[in-house]
Order: sequence, then structure tokens, then C-alpha cells
Amino acid sequence: MSIITDAEPSPEAQDRADMEKLQAGHDAALNDLMERHATPLFHFLCRMVGNEEDANDLAQETFVRVFKSRDSFRLEQKFSTWLFTIAANLARNHFRWRTRHPNLSLDAENAETEQTLGSTLPANSPTPKEAALTGERAVAVRAAVKNLPEDLREAIVLCEWEERSLAEAATILETTPKAVESRLYRARGILRERLKTWL
Repeated sequence: MSIITDAEPSPEAQDRADMEKLQAGHDAALNDLMERHATPLFHFLCRMVGNEEDANDLAQETFVRVFKSRDSFRLEQKFSTWLFTIAANLARNHFRWRTRHPNLSLDAENAETEQTLGSTLPANSPTPKEAALTGERAVAVRAAVKNLPEDLREAIVLCEWEERSLAEAATILETTPKAVESRLYRARGILRERLKTWL
């Protein structure tokens, strides 16, 4: 049995301490929160919106909202869940805005082919053919996920890519774990159908 020392506080404890500092007027605490969460938040938003530039803008806006809403954060909450809830809401608003301004999404489609989001090559060096297939498969998966209905896409991104529990995904999406489970089931069915040539 391992004995826990008080040398290094857990990331959750660090988040709580930084939010406490932020609420007390120590604005620099936001930098520590950004340092810990900026990369996973950016990857989450990339998968949600399918565009690195938009994801970067939304990540910055998320931290702006964290700063503005710092007094509404309850210290018994898990900071990362609260953060991702803000980001998910911003991503939803972004999609609604883009639906009303469809001409602006053409650039996002062109940029899609150049992105390598979510695609990781195996550690052992693949042959050029294997590398090409891996790249094509990654593009096909991203496109299929991007074309899912919003509620299904959110569930897949959070539970499959972000590896969040049903309970945490439900908190972020402001619904029930049962609803998330149902969305996952439907999303997987659609993806299996759309990606059957790759399976």
C-alpha cells in the first residue's frame, strides 16, 4: 500500500487553489490554469469544430469566460468539467452562427485536408502505403464525426476522444448520463454505417 505524501497537490487541488486565488483578485492565477488546461481544451475544441483556427479562437474565448465568470465557480466543483461546459456551449454557439453564415464554412472545408487532428501514427515506422491509409482513415473519421448531429458529435468527442465518463459528459452537456449513453449508441451506429469501408 502506497503512502500519499503532501509533496505535490493533485491537479484538481491545484485548480481549486488557483480559482480561489482568481476569485480573491489574483489575476495571475489564470495563467497557471491556462498552462494546465490550454492544450487539452484546444484538442477538444478542434474535434468539436474541425478547424484549428476556430478552435484556437474558442479556446481563448473560453478562458475569457472563465475570468469573467470566476465568481460563479463553486469550489466544490471540478474545474475541468466547468471549463469544458463553457467550451461546449461556445462550440454550440459557433455552429449555430456558422449555420446562419454558410459561405464562411468553405475555408474550413479546405483547411480540413491539411489538418492532422486526432490522427496519430504508430510508434513503429509504417510503410508509405500504411501511412497514406492511416491518414485517409483519419480524414474519413473526422469528416464522419463532423457531420454527425450536434448532440451526437458532442457525446462521441467527450466519451471516445476525451475519455470522459458518462457522468462527467452529462454534466458538461447539461443532460443525464442515460441521455449521453443513448446519444453514444446512436452516434456509433451512424459512424459504423458511414465508415464501413474502413472497418
